[in-house]
Amino acid sequence: MIRILIGDDHTIVREGLKQMLAETPNLVVAGEAGSGDEVLRRLREGQYDVVLLDISLEDRSGIDVLKQIRSEWPALPVLMLTMHPEEEYALRALRAGAAGYLTKKSALTELVAAIHKVARGGRYVSASLGEVLAQALEPRVHGRPHEGLSDREFQVFELLVAGRRLGEIAKHLGVSVKTISTHRARILAKMRMHTIAALIRYAVENRLVR
Repeated sequence: MIRILIGDDHTIVREGLKQMLAETPNLVVAGEAGSGDEVLRRLREGQYDVVLLDISLEDRSGIDVLKQIRSEWPALPVLMLTMHPEEEYALRALRAGAAGYLTKKSALTELVAAIHKVARGGRYVSASLGEVLAQALEPRVHGRPHEGLSDREFQVFELLVAGRRLGEIAKHLGVSVKTISTHRARILAKMRMHTIAALIRYAVENRLVR
């Protein structure tokens, strides 16, 4: 029996996943969490074989949670299941140690297949994600500006273009306003832009915001 922990900040999503997976032999949702801290607490309290983790959690980035899971439970496979498109987030997730990446538009059969594969120690890559990975390996003279951001800078970038203020971002990430201000300056410099409005326009044009 494969014991699954679901980490998603939407109750409806968690309930839907539990109902779907309950009909599948050899799979059981043994725990659920609505925040990154709760995911880690559940892992410390129980035994799980696979973690289904969203990138957007209410208290912290799923990528940050993924990195901490890799540090504390290096053998535990984490399958990212999110609304974010593969071409923008999958590479970051895989580089951070994810065993696979699926969007919430995926069919149940694909999700079940992915869970079984990562539980056996493999990695799950969909056909469309395979194309993304192949393109990432191709030599490019110039990448898109946001691709040069670090994971933390990209996280701050997401929050900035979502309209969050520096103080809100600092509180959300548990750092000082000065640290966020430094990240903002680096983001603008790396992306060769001068205003947050320019970042927002870029994010909309490149479909980096939902």
